[in-house]
Amino acid sequence: MPVPDRLAIRGDLLDLVAAPALTDATPDGGAAVRFTPDHWLLVERGRIVGRQAHDPGDAWQREDHRGRLVLPGFIDTHVHMPQLDVIASHGADLLDWLDTYTFPAERRYADAEVSRVGAEAFADALLAHGTTAAAVFPTVHAVSADAMAAATHARGMRCITGKVLMDRNAPDGLRDADAASADRELRAGIARWHGTGRQAQAVTVRFAPCSTPQQLALAGRLMAEVPDLYMQTHVAENRDEVRWVAELFPDARSYLDVYHRAGLLGPRAVLAHAIWLDDADRALLAETGSQIAHCPTSNLFLGSGLMDWQALQGAGAAVSLASDVGGGTSLSMVRTMAAAYQVQALQGVKLGAWALLHAATLGAARALRLDHEIGSLEPGCLADVCVWDWATGPVGRRRDALAQTLHERIFAWITLSDERHLVQTWVAGRERHRRDATMPPREEHR
Repeated sequence: MPVPDRLAIRGDLLDLVAAPALTDATPDGGAAVRFTPDHWLLVERGRIVGRQAHDPGDAWQREDHRGRLVLPGFIDTHVHMPQLDVIASHGADLLDWLDTYTFPAERRYADAEVSRVGAEAFADALLAHGTTAAAVFPTVHAVSADAMAAATHARGMRCITGKVLMDRNAPDGLRDADAASADRELRAGIARWHGTGRQAQAVTVRFAPCSTPQQLALAGRLMAEVPDLYMQTHVAENRDEVRWVAELFPDARSYLDVYHRAGLLGPRAVLAHAIWLDDADRALLAETGSQIAHCPTSNLFLGSGLMDWQALQGAGAAVSLASDVGGGTSLSMVRTMAAAYQVQALQGVKLGAWALLHAATLGAARALRLDHEIGSLEPGCLADVCVWDWATGPVGRRRDALAQTLHERIFAWITLSDERHLVQTWVAGRERHRRDATMPPREEHR
């Protein structure tokens, strides 16, 4: 389907325009929230140009979703393409889980056809969950990174990816042959994909135990040479992992310091988990502008621990949300938001719905330096837009009908919703997912 010259989407339009406080439960959202019920979102040639209450007329392709929720597409800042194959695997903590499930699955992606099929299925699954942009780990194999970029490029999606660096503590078939070949493959990916369409390349370090100091130094040199590259990795997810890093890098002050010494921290660095950090680590994140991808369903599923969002924010470090499939249990960023609420509640912090939405939309876009393009319904942004049912089923509909404020309604939506509530996904103004062939408008909320 081509991009329509003029597209108008009718529904209850909601986006964030500023960062709310973590526990902000302001009934109408206050200054951070923009909500215009029963309005038309206007899109010209793939970019948002405005919103209005009245019907724009026959010159526009009109999509009437009155009584439904219209949000920016979600942004998943840490997810593993090949691990979709091992989601919901039973009974292991992080390090055992990698050895038992993840590494055997990832070895299959040395095959170009396996990579192509897996990447295309993964990209379609993201869209079917309302995610229109993602920072994605492929495998150590260059063909898997190429397939991931190709699949998302063909769908017009914003994708940050790059072959994974691993040269030790991994099985045969999952290690770089040598530094020269790893460097060559990284540069080939950058030459082909970095800046192509909506693609960006990342220096992707599996995690510190899988890279020698020499490989980390290579990664740091490349980051310095190509300053608009991203860097993605894991940090301080599991206590055994933290102890292992201390043994492998005895000169480093902490796990995070390993990356700092290699020149890998900075405004384009995305580090997943950050559970077992201290105050000095959090200050370093803020000082370098590095951001944390919070992965609540994965942390709960693998029993890794509880990330302290309040401490990170208090230190000035940016936090976004991530599914972390396959350790994570769903690609749904709505389920991820609900889990994030529960993780913080266990620590005595009751997150507001606005902070949760912000971390999966505008907050993630700002952390990735992409808020000029994604994360909101602001004029000038690309029309990465999703339409959702406010509620499905008798329980959800009853709860929705009884909501007294917008915050109450959105919080109930976050708590009770998942990908089955998704009606339609648009990427840069082009329809990429539709739940049903016919979708009658929902009744207005009363």
